[in-house]
Amino acid sequence: MTERDLNTPWARALVEELYRAGVREACVAPGSRSTPLVLALHRHGGFRIRVFLDERSAGFFALGVGKGSGIPAAVVTTSGTAVANLMPAAVEAHQSEAPLILLTADRPHHLRDADANQAIRQPGIFRDCVREGWDLPQPRLDDASMRHLRAVAVRAVAAAVGDPPGPVHVNVPLRKPLEPRDGGDGDGDGDDGGSALGRLGREDRPLVRVTPHRGAPDPAALERVEQLLDQASRPILVAGPLPRPHEAGAAIIRLAAARGLPLLADPLSGARTQADHGAVRVSAYDLFLRSGAVQEAMEPDLVLRVGAAPTSAALNGWLGSLTHIPQVVVDAGARWKDHLNAATDYLRSDPTATLLALARSADRPAPARWRDRWAAVDSAALQAALDAPGPLHEGHVAAMVMGAIPSDRTLFVSSSMPVRDVDGFGGTRADGLQVFGNRGASGIDGIVATAAGVASGTGRRVVALLGDLAFLHDANGLLALREDDVRVTLVVVNNDGGGIFHMLPVRDFEPPFTQLFATPHGLDLSQLARLHGLPHRRVEDLEALDGVLGEELESPDSRVVEIITDRDSNRVGHEAAMAAALAAARDALNNFTE
Repeated sequence: MTERDLNTPWARALVEELYRAGVREACVAPGSRSTPLVLALHRHGGFRIRVFLDERSAGFFALGVGKGSGIPAAVVTTSGTAVANLMPAAVEAHQSEAPLILLTADRPHHLRDADANQAIRQPGIFRDCVREGWDLPQPRLDDASMRHLRAVAVRAVAAAVGDPPGPVHVNVPLRKPLEPRDGGDGDGDGDDGGSALGRLGREDRPLVRVTPHRGAPDPAALERVEQLLDQASRPILVAGPLPRPHEAGAAIIRLAAARGLPLLADPLSGARTQADHGAVRVSAYDLFLRSGAVQEAMEPDLVLRVGAAPTSAALNGWLGSLTHIPQVVVDAGARWKDHLNAATDYLRSDPTATLLALARSADRPAPARWRDRWAAVDSAALQAALDAPGPLHEGHVAAMVMGAIPSDRTLFVSSSMPVRDVDGFGGTRADGLQVFGNRGASGIDGIVATAAGVASGTGRRVVALLGDLAFLHDANGLLALREDDVRVTLVVVNNDGGGIFHMLPVRDFEPPFTQLFATPHGLDLSQLARLHGLPHRRVEDLEALDGVLGEELESPDSRVVEIITDRDSNRVGHEAAMAAALAAARDALNNFTE
């Protein structure tokens, strides 16, 4: 008697329920153990299936889809080290609070913790990186097992988009044979004569509708913050990187405008590029909050903080020194958003709902002179930094890219120096440009694949600003640019190594510095672009970059624009820009009269 095929109906039920819960993208890496899952996705017909040669790129692409759309994509892998290669994307999704579903095939239970080939301990492998994790039982078609399977799929999606969003792990043990057999179509009764609910689910809806949790602000805590705002004469609002940045950014600006709060907005907060509605948005704080005299002159009497720690080390250091004034943190997630240990109040509530409530209750804005002081200092510092004499530096590149992108595109900013340069030199916009980045764990791995995923998730062309090491680190991610709905312009700042290390004191320790930190590679990046069939343009100055960007951003296909910079000149240029910004900030303060 032929053994019944349990894998096929089991996998089809799991996939079907993920679809009903809202998942539409599946990123697949080749492997044998995942055969039932991959064939179930293919048979379903409702998923956009992407095939990747390696699991790391698949994970980061799916991460980008989640960042761009707010809906998790499912990554499907075989067992063994394939699963371990998802760890970098899982870490970033956890830290940056982006939805992601890790769907990993596994050996059956009896092959674990022994010498079976390609069997590692997969349950719990992501440990504290996932919002929830399930190690499914081996396939059974009885009613209770099938309903449990469907419920897990729904719960996985709900946890991934929860408050905060993040990665979830569903581990799926499967026994051989893995290919479908006669009678394995999943349409018959279960082993125990299971009900239609177990076999078919609810057909037109998920097995369970899960209402997303959005923590409402506690009335007493909200009233205390309102009182602090009403009493303050020099309040500021600091917005760090946030999930759902477009939604959160609108609420941040609304509060800043309603209460007259100078807004120090990180580029990944969503508040740098939307219409300001009269709010004073400060962008050059990283340039001028490096002077004790300026810090003293700009000292607030209340800080309201939302989002993760800002990109700027200068801003973080300043906030950490303000332990003598009230600091209020608003965040709904489980991760503690106060590594500075400077907060006096911590509201566990949904940031968007809380900020909108605070905006509605505004009776009077903070004094206009307080806002005007911030505006004057910010404008003077940014202009002086961009106009400072000295060599080309990568802050100029960031400013040009930030200003050149049309509003119907999306900017993806790499970790390391690019996000810092956009933070310091990028200024603000008011046309709704979307800006994303992998600032959760700030790795340079997976940048290209994540940018490609964001292009898919947003449905927009992406301009990705990254360095040469990030470009090389994610060479396999270039394969994702072949997808027909993915359009990415990669602006690669090539300083032949790790330019960020030239900003640190370790640069003075030669000869080991260049070999062990700067790591010059000497590679011709055009060859890598050519290998992947990507048009490539190389420029060596800002004037040429300006001309090329205008052309390349209108091109229909993905491509690479490379600008050559020098690590030492970049450091000198940054130092000159910061010196000019500080001098301009001091002059602005001296000329500013209350």
